[in-house]
Amino acid sequence: MIGKNIYEIRKRRGLTLTELADRAGIAKSYLSNIERNVNKNPSINVVEKIAMVLDVDLKTLIMTENSKETKIQRLDEEWMDFVHELKDSGIEKNQIDEYKTLLEFIKWQKKQK
Repeated sequence: MIGKNIYEIRKRRGLTLTELADRAGIAKSYLSNIERNVNKNPSINVVEKIAMVLDVDLKTLIMTENSKETKIQRLDEEWMDFVHELKDSGIEKNQIDEYKTLLEFIKWQKKQK
């Protein structure tokens, strides 16, 4: 499971196996073995190095499928709470597009910094 998590995050970050291994200071073959679950129990030091390079916390890498499902469920609940807050504040569905435009502008502005 750790290997799959590392692989998925590495791909999302646009890193090659070699880049991640070099930045983490571990052998490429060792990282490959971890990702392919040949080595299912890497040392905590190695996992910490990988987490630092991938800019994620350790829990993210060691998270199991069940804990991922729980996290997704929590996120869904948070989104539902947010939707209810919007509704309670008087914002209607047709006004959401205006807020989308504002959010896009804020994201653009942050990228300019």
